[in-house]
Amino acid sequence: MTGRLSHIVRHPIKSIGHEDIQSAPLMQGRVLPFDRVWAVSHEAAKFESPLGVWARKQNFVRGVAAPKLMAITARMAQGGQITLRHPEQPDLTLDPDRAEDQARLIDWLKPLWPDSRPAPRAVERVEGIALADMAEPYISLLSLASLTALGQAAGVALSRHRFRGNLWVEGWAPWAERDLVGKRLRIGGAVLEVAMPITRCRATCTNPETGVEDLEMLELLERLNGDWHFGCYATVIESGTITLNDTVEVL
Repeated sequence: MTGRLSHIVRHPIKSIGHEDIQSAPLMQGRVLPFDRVWAVSHEAAKFESPLGVWARKQNFVRGVAAPKLMAITARMAQGGQITLRHPEQPDLTLDPDRAEDQARLIDWLKPLWPDSRPAPRAVERVEGIALADMAEPYISLLSLASLTALGQAAGVALSRHRFRGNLWVEGWAPWAERDLVGKRLRIGGAVLEVAMPITRCRATCTNPETGVEDLEMLELLERLNGDWHFGCYATVIESGTITLNDTVEVL
């Protein structure tokens, strides 16, 4: 079972923009570099800002609570500045570690955030820890063939950005990744071990081009496979660089 690494995607600010990149150095026991480094807490968060440890996703601004966030894209410059784009907002370029820019980000998010939800509060960062949905340093691994099969069942082509994945593989049979838990993969110079399937939430119901819910994704997944799983979490067990078009080999 051999595939090809077709896309590498990072999300510098949790739930606020995705960015396709060409290559990345993977480190043992670490996430994809610059993935979920920052997150925006809301006023109902169960901790005082600034955050000092990993915290559960319910404390942060997320697409499941505000579908419009799913339409944000990001581009990170070498100096660390991030440019965010949304079809309903002017572009915003910021350094998420600067207090002035953090305030600008909170203001920029307000029109995209429902009035019925606790308002965005502060930009959080914990050195050396990714503010991802899971505390473990996982990298998400997904299959383009499974995405195509899912789209065929839905009757519409689906954007891969519904699923906020890191590594997308081309060339596997549809749903073959569901049998990879516990197995190891070599991608470029790195080796990853597949840990568990990813259980999806309603954020996947939103079209990331429009920021509007247009599909009952969880019902579709359950009808096809009997669960809400799409993609897998994996851990890096041997460091190495990955690059687009690298062979993905099951060891």
